[in-house]
Amino acid sequence: MPHLPTEFVDLPGIRLAYCQHGSGPDLLLLHGNSESKRIFSAYQLEHFAAFRTFALDTRGHGQSQSKDEMLTFDQISDDVIAFCRAKGIERAFVIGYSDGGNTALMLAHKDPARFPRLAAISPNYLVSGTTDGTLREIRRIYRLMSLLKRAGLPVQKHLLRFDLMLRDMGISEAALQGIRTNLLILYAEHDMIKEDHLQRLAGLVPGARLQKIMGCTHMTIYRHPEAIQAMRDFLG
Repeated sequence: MPHLPTEFVDLPGIRLAYCQHGSGPDLLLLHGNSESKRIFSAYQLEHFAAFRTFALDTRGHGQSQSKDEMLTFDQISDDVIAFCRAKGIERAFVIGYSDGGNTALMLAHKDPARFPRLAAISPNYLVSGTTDGTLREIRRIYRLMSLLKRAGLPVQKHLLRFDLMLRDMGISEAALQGIRTNLLILYAEHDMIKEDHLQRLAGLVPGARLQKIMGCTHMTIYRHPEAIQAMRDFLG
């Protein structure tokens, strides 16, 4: 994210890093696992210049500073809500990519009045929603990181991030059925989240829209022009 300075806000248990861009209605950008706010390039931010956009480094990622023994979406979503309170944000749209999409679902459940419209890109509320091959690879890397930790290497943050991908999100289907926030779910033609899992998720959340973006993967969908246009149309 060139030319945008990183700022910090002190919250309970975390010094949270973020960048701010544009002016207008508030919009939060939430990155995926093992990534940071830097994935939201200047190209993407210009498409949302009509918003006052905040790209966050969530707990355990990027330049945010915290001491964690475990990462949970419950805790990460609480951080986002605390960030909004600290910045005086009473109402915000949200775009969450991958694990950021999971956090967006938590926000919709916890504070629907603050977050009336959310775009979740390739979220999964259950570990079983991840494709089998991807899950095998995540488990393989987790085992490797565990060995490196036992050998004394500083890999604790990496372990926590992979552990997060190996646990269900922590939200019940009954809670998903109770969400009343406007929700757009995007996913890639070649995604690491199972299509039938996303279809089930969209069926659980009342009024949720599900859209498949062709010609991209889980790793590229967030910057695909068709996905960006779909989000712009949805956010208005």
